[in-house]
Parts: sequence; structure tokens; C-alpha cells
Amino acid sequence: MEKLFDIERIAGKRVLITGGTTGIGRALAIRLAELSANVVIVGRHQQAIEETLEAIGHQDTHTQILGVAADMSLQEDIEKVFNTVKEELGGLDVLINNAALAYGSITEGEYKDWDYIVKTNLMGYVACSHYGLKEMLAQNKGNLILIGSMSADAREEGSSLYVATKSAIQGFAESIRKEVNPKGVNVTLIEPGAVDTDMQEQPQEEKEQKIAAMEMLMADDIAQSVIYVLTQSERTSIVDLKIKPLKQII
Repeated sequence: MEKLFDIERIAGKRVLITGGTTGIGRALAIRLAELSANVVIVGRHQQAIEETLEAIGHQDTHTQILGVAADMSLQEDIEKVFNTVKEELGGLDVLINNAALAYGSITEGEYKDWDYIVKTNLMGYVACSHYGLKEMLAQNKGNLILIGSMSADAREEGSSLYVATKSAIQGFAESIRKEVNPKGVNVTLIEPGAVDTDMQEQPQEEKEQKIAAMEMLMADDIAQSVIYVLTQSERTSIVDLKIKPLKQII
């Protein structure tokens, strides 16, 4: 009988994680490396990349773990990332679009602030999906995973720009899935509720209290959901997952 959750499916996969040095992306990099995936992490700061690579503590001589410093709002940086993936890994099996920034209301800030958020949270996802799908469609298989947010549905006040980008990702995921599923590529949208990441601008002690009260998730909780998706058979498509803390009311 076929295994329900076959962890061995992850071994040897070539995985790119944007926003791979903090929060969900960092947790994912650590977990996937443990499962013998080849992993490229992307972050804006070299020091954070080096700290994450150290935390991974890679010892598997059969797989590669790499870090690339890049800004997902910049075309040239995105192209650099995918050139590195092609040169070092020879292709791509899994793209996890995760790099995003928090922002409040559109009544705050100015054009350059909104422009940077939209380019990072939306154009970064779209552009990376373009380059990632190019690799996956050529081999008629792969996984495109988009980390969204339940804010796309909750639409909280005081978060209009962030909500706009996550709502756009929701629509993008549904449309691109219908386009590439018939060609063998899986698309999954994962929308967390509150998670202990850098986006949550609260003291760490307060976040830990919320985790204990089941009002906030740990980044590793979302990493587990990605592993769940990647351990399914190729005939199975997990379309979307909404994952919230048990006691967070959304």
C-alpha cells in the first residue's frame, strides 16, 4: 500500500525559498534541509543568510544548501537568483514564494513606500513564479507554493496596503493554478493567521504569551504544512490551506 505521507519524496528536490532567512522561510529551510532537499535561500542581508546557513548546519554531502543576497523588489536581483539556481542546482522542482513585508494603511507613508511594498509582496511573487514555472513546465512537473495570508479574507482595518497585496496573491494563485495544473505543475496557496515572525511588531515576550494561549502560531507550524503538501502523490493537488491559531478569531 502507498504511504500516506511519503517524506522520501522531498529528498533530492531542488527548492528555492524567498524570504528564507527569517520566520516561515527560515523554518522551512531548516526542515527541508533535514529531509535532504537541495535548498537555495534568498534574503536581503548577507549576515542573516550566514546565520541561517549556520542554523541549518548542513552535513549531507549529497545535497546543496546555498544562500543568495537579493531584493525581491528588483528585477536584476530576481534574475540573479534564478541564474544561480540554474548554475548550481541545474533546475528547480519547488518554488516557495514567501518574501513579503508588513505595512499598515494606505493613508500612511508616501509613494516610494507603497511602491516598495507592492513590488516586494506582489511583483516579487509574480516575477519569481514566471522564472520558476519556466523551469517546471519544461520538465512537466513541480510545485509552486505561495505563502499568502488570511488577511486577504479578514481585511482588517489599518492594514489596507498589505491586504491589497495578499488579496492579489489569492487571485493570482487561483488563476495560475488553472493554467499550469494541466501541464503537470502543482500550485498551492497557504494562508496563515497570526504567526510569530518579524512581521508581528510586538515584544517577544508578548508573542510567546500568545503562542502559549493558542492565539499565535510558530513559524514551524507553517513549515509543517508545506512539508504536508510536498509529501503528497503527484496525482494530488492541495489547492489551498488556511492555518490559524486555534483561539485567534478571524
